[in-house]
Amino acid sequence: MPLIRARGIILRSQKWGDADRIVTVYSLNFGKIRGVARGARRMKTRFGGVLEPFGLVDLTLFQKTPEALGQISQIDLVTSYSSIREDLTVMTAAARMVKMVEAISVDRDPNPGMYAALVHGLESLRPGADVALSALLFQIHVLGHTGFRPQFDSCTECGQLAQQHIPQWFSPRLGGVVCHDCGQRGVGRMLSLSKGSVAFIEQARRLSMPHLSRLKAIGSVRLEVETAMEAYFYAVVGKTLPTFEQWVT
Repeated sequence: MPLIRARGIILRSQKWGDADRIVTVYSLNFGKIRGVARGARRMKTRFGGVLEPFGLVDLTLFQKTPEALGQISQIDLVTSYSSIREDLTVMTAAARMVKMVEAISVDRDPNPGMYAALVHGLESLRPGADVALSALLFQIHVLGHTGFRPQFDSCTECGQLAQQHIPQWFSPRLGGVVCHDCGQRGVGRMLSLSKGSVAFIEQARRLSMPHLSRLKAIGSVRLEVETAMEAYFYAVVGKTLPTFEQWVT
């Protein structure tokens, strides 16, 4: 039974059986991995309070095959990011980040760019800041590290270059912009997306995580981008990113 040692962020910790927990971690070297923490819900447990989401941990588990559920033998807390839990708005933003990574990643498929973005994203959340914007920027940036990156250089329906047909709509189903002519013909649900909104999304995708805080979005641009990204995420994974109330239930 192979031994795995990994450092990663806890995405989820869920009850399993009478006394155990299944812990999902996104790690640098192995991607998303899951394991059972035996006895984690007992009054006296060697895991203590280490299994809470958002924590950066060093994990040791045995996993018979890549598809099998591992058995956690040891898990040590590296960083708790405790300030996240002190503010409901910050906690909501963090929940959206980890839920997005969990939804778009598959087991044992490492993505160093997505891992680095998640660690930096959680580190950047601070009470009093515009954490909703931070979560939105994270959402856009992480899509750039996957096969789900939205298409903005040409119409997703006819292929015409954006320079020739100024994009005016975004198609969540097609995963990109739709030119004026195709929009007139109808290609399913379409959302308004101005040139300013497209430019904002492209900048968020291209900038490194440490530089994302330079971007600001207000008014119609922010509303358009938020609406487009939420709809696209739903089209990709079939679920919405949760509010805090949805996440804790």
